Amino acid sequence: MTDTEFAYQGNELELFGHAKNWKRYWSAHVRSHLGECVLEVGAGIGANTSHLNLGAREWVCLEPDRKMAASLQVRQRTSALAATRIVEGTIRNLPAVPSFDSIIYIDVLEHIEDDAAEIVAARERLRRNGKLIVLSPAHSWLYSPFDAAIGHFRRYSAKDMRALTCPQLELISLRYLDSIGMLASIANRFVLKPQMPTLSQILVWDRVMVPISRLLDPLLSYRIGKSMIAIWRRC
Repeated sequence: MTDTEFAYQGNELELFGHAKNWKRYWSAHVRSHLGECVLEVGAGIGANTSHLNLGAREWVCLEPDRKMAASLQVRQRTSALAATRIVEGTIRNLPAVPSFDSIIYIDVLEHIEDDAAEIVAARERLRRNGKLIVLSPAHSWLYSPFDAAIGHFRRYSAKDMRALTCPQLELISLRYLDSIGMLASIANRFVLKPQMPTLSQILVWDRVMVPISRLLDPLLSYRIGKSMIAIWRRC
């Protein structure tokens, strides 16, 4: 299958689009690292773009799914998407030159089988001192039928993330988020075992658990959580 023939099979993007508190929470940890020229890999339906782009000079949405990329194009033309350019394909469809101040993978890297090669490809497209930012689900022992159903190859530990560090990249931040949400993930993995959460479950998590996590996580020094943010700097 070629890059442009990729077709995304999940429907969780629309479901998690309702998680407004969660998006505000993790984006607050990311926004200061973005710079003026940003590449968003796996932009999907564009649900994260508006939470992150508060005035970047250039914002490129990269999406391998043809239908989603076409939808992003339509939203861009109607000013409903805060992006300056839409590209259909993967990062290898972009020139391997240092072009971006930051490259972001928001719940995307776990969908890529060869994640180490993806990190190298991203590094080649980062400017000096540029940031590579990854938000992904944490803890392999929490891998559930839901993860399998939406095409996750893995969940990450801190050790896994550190192992992705390659030459010319320095890992400058690694933290877990959503300590309370881990309770929901544990129940999902060992008790409920559904392939997809319901909208009501998403809303309870977002409206009840995430605000508590936002208070508790700093007290735990961001050492516990169901998700992980890693930030590298290109040397």
